[in-house]
Amino acid sequence: MDKRLIAERFARARDTYSREARVQQQVAEKMLRLLAEHTSLFHRIVEFGCGTGSYSRLLLDKLQPESLLLNDLCPEMRECLTDLLSQNMVQFIPGDAEALDFPEGTDLITSCSTLQWFNDPEAFFARCHRFLSEEGYLAFSTFGAENMREIHTLTGHGLEYLSIETLKELLAPHFETVYAEEEIVSLPFNTPLQVLQHLKETGVTGTEKKVWTRGRLQTFCNGYTEQFSREDGNVTLTYHPIYIVTRKKNK
Repeated sequence: MDKRLIAERFARARDTYSREARVQQQVAEKMLRLLAEHTSLFHRIVEFGCGTGSYSRLLLDKLQPESLLLNDLCPEMRECLTDLLSQNMVQFIPGDAEALDFPEGTDLITSCSTLQWFNDPEAFFARCHRFLSEEGYLAFSTFGAENMREIHTLTGHGLEYLSIETLKELLAPHFETVYAEEEIVSLPFNTPLQVLQHLKETGVTGTEKKVWTRGRLQTFCNGYTEQFSREDGNVTLTYHPIYIVTRKKNK
């Protein structure tokens, strides 16, 4: 992962992300419901990959922790969090979550739609175990192999997503999985160009380095229309959310 490029793309999209990230917002709302159903009170919460703060605001409003530490790869995200940071119990620390030390004794480490950008989730899970309290939880959403399959089919480009089974295996030495689910969400767009604009405005083109020439764009649009059109004339973009809630194993 080119973390510098990823940060740059998400920083550029920070003003449009909240409007365009419809699926990510739905995922955040569902993640919060799952936390409420499967876990208890959390006094100290860490959220990594907080972005513009959509999930952060839900966490603060519904779980009402004593402290909420927000983290994101992009320092610029601080600009989107001013309402949250005006409250004494909320802090923001920029940086790569894979390299940061979170406060020990944290009750919940959580995230939405971030883990797919990590280089070594297995090592990250081990580090989270160290930072959590005895009854601590690690809960997150990420995406599976069908995510944006249309883009991968047409460009050969995309992330290497981990399956829900693989994620549970990587978690198993340190965590007990108390809930795991995956789903497929199909988002409609009028044209392939709107799909590309959507991806740009959510920042998820973070590893794409090729230039979109006019010829490449035309080939892409033709292929998209031929392969991924619906009966109503719209085209689709697939999302594949995975939800996992785990409890720390005390060895």
